[in-house]
Amino acid sequence: MASNKNSYENRNLSDVFKELQEMQHTSKVGQVYNNSNQYDREKKNSNVFSSTCYTQNKHRSNDLKLSHIITGCSILIVSMALFFPKDTSFKKSYAKVETLDNISEYELNRHSLNMQNIISENADMDRVKEQAVEERDVEFETTYTNTPSLPKGEEVVTQEGILGKDKVMVIKTYENGNFVEEIILSKEKILDPTPKLINLGTSEFLAKHKVHLGDTMYFINTENLKETTDANAKDLAEVKASIDVKLLELPSEEWCKVSFDGIEGYIKTSNLTSSYTTPNIVEKNRIQRILLKVNTSMELNKVSGLTLNDYKKIFTGLPSDTNKIFQDNYQVFYNIEKKYNINGIFLASIAIHESGWGTSEIAKDKKNLFGYGSYDNTPYESSFEFSDYSEGIETVAKSLVKYYLNPSGTKIYDGETAAGWYYNGPTLSGVNTRYASDTEWHTKVFKYMELLYNRL
Repeated sequence: MASNKNSYENRNLSDVFKELQEMQHTSKVGQVYNNSNQYDREKKNSNVFSSTCYTQNKHRSNDLKLSHIITGCSILIVSMALFFPKDTSFKKSYAKVETLDNISEYELNRHSLNMQNIISENADMDRVKEQAVEERDVEFETTYTNTPSLPKGEEVVTQEGILGKDKVMVIKTYENGNFVEEIILSKEKILDPTPKLINLGTSEFLAKHKVHLGDTMYFINTENLKETTDANAKDLAEVKASIDVKLLELPSEEWCKVSFDGIEGYIKTSNLTSSYTTPNIVEKNRIQRILLKVNTSMELNKVSGLTLNDYKKIFTGLPSDTNKIFQDNYQVFYNIEKKYNINGIFLASIAIHESGWGTSEIAKDKKNLFGYGSYDNTPYESSFEFSDYSEGIETVAKSLVKYYLNPSGTKIYDGETAAGWYYNGPTLSGVNTRYASDTEWHTKVFKYMELLYNRL
């Protein structure tokens, strides 16, 4: 039984037609056989002639009906093969009608096609075609250029893109007012698009420090600027640690060109940092810039650039300031500098040198840290006496500004002008010429200046 079932399932439509034809042929052969027998019987018995004719006509009638049935079934089978979905195969349904299970499986396919509905739906559809000529935008291309002078990943647009224009002839199709499709008949170029150009940064050095060409960077260690990108190249200038330079070029990730106070040279990128990478480098740079100006030729008729906190740091905890005179008066020196436009560290260094850190008798008894007014033969008796240290500090500052540090006619404090009687330049050696008989006075004072500045 199982083999029969499998054979049925494997039959195709042509096999079924052949079986139907064989059935029809067998029916006709049976009819001829019956007619032959009937003829013999008629010879034997002529009395039953009319009955035989009736029987013969009855067989012909039955044969005709069977032929009609077979033809109708064939048409039905072909129709089912044409209209049923592909996954509902004819051979399965035909082969399985022999059992109840197969019949129930066949009946589960309730998705029969309603041809009337299909025809009605298509008849009601409003399908319209129209021809149109339009100007359409043409997208521009975007071109990226690797740029080692930009931080990695950063993009800079050097040229904006502009859309092009095409003249297009099309046929558009609409169904029930909705666009379905179009066919382009011709296309004519009106305007070429302009590409968008973008420089794409590739420098990991710039990206790491968050800087660009032209920005400020700082030396990590004291190094020499080189004439070329070669470690053995000629030295151009020594640059101290924490000093700021301007970044000019980046010929490679290993070397860069910088400017230091007007001197241009090359330095390895590994010796540079930024305020992003090293936040406290800015403060170190400020101090280092101040220290660079500390020398015997520095101009003393200008402020030091130090803050009040700088003065506090410098004068607090000085080992030689046993009486804490300078620690207690650091703000006085700072205020005098701002008020009279004189270097406060220079002023304090004179006081330290002349009073032996405030331990001299004139300093202790007369609050006079400078020996102001004294003469060589009678220093104690001839020296001025002040009510406090701040008064003596301010008096000496005014005298230096008016007579030693500025040429005659220079505008100074309180609307006055400098007399310039003892002016020989605003430097230590210039002041030494008329201020002290000791020709090495300026050298001794400068040592104290260096000591105080280096406490920064």
